[in-house]
Amino acid sequence: MGASERNWPRPDVRRRAGCARGRGNRAAHCTDDVLTTVLVVHGPNLGTLGRREPELYGTTTLAAINAALVELASSWGWQISVFQSNSEGAIIDAIEQRAGDIDGLLLNPGALAHYGLGLRDALAGLTVPVVEVHLTNIHAREDWRRRSVTAEVSRGLISGFGWRSYVLGLRAMHGMLSDTES
Repeated sequence: MGASERNWPRPDVRRRAGCARGRGNRAAHCTDDVLTTVLVVHGPNLGTLGRREPELYGTTTLAAINAALVELASSWGWQISVFQSNSEGAIIDAIEQRAGDIDGLLLNPGALAHYGLGLRDALAGLTVPVVEVHLTNIHAREDWRRRSVTAEVSRGLISGFGWRSYVLGLRAMHGMLSDTES
């Protein structure tokens, strides 16, 4: 399976001059007509959710997770852009290409969390908050899964709540970007 992405429909919103993105904060005059955009990145093997080891990862599909995120984000007037790849290089490229157009990154790096130093370095260069999520509790699994090199450069890590880890991660992102609790 190759890389797949989907830019969900959004209203025709134009950025005003001087409304640059970065660190999740914009000037006050920019908030009225700039749509908050979160990039959701799904790493290796997540395209087969619902079929792959359902006893461990559950039966919820990636499409269902994406739909739940879009529904929640839409309730806030936000846009979700989704990308999935089994390739670390493709994931890095997608993040770098969108870095100036997003307000936050919700990331499930899959196994790349444990050894993806290239991905880690790409995340370290971002100026927007990164929330890492995992379906399983990585600290309750094999020793080698307990360390996340990508979490070291993320704002936070949520794991162990199945597909709800994504929803919790997006809610945390909303709190950070809105400076409120959600």
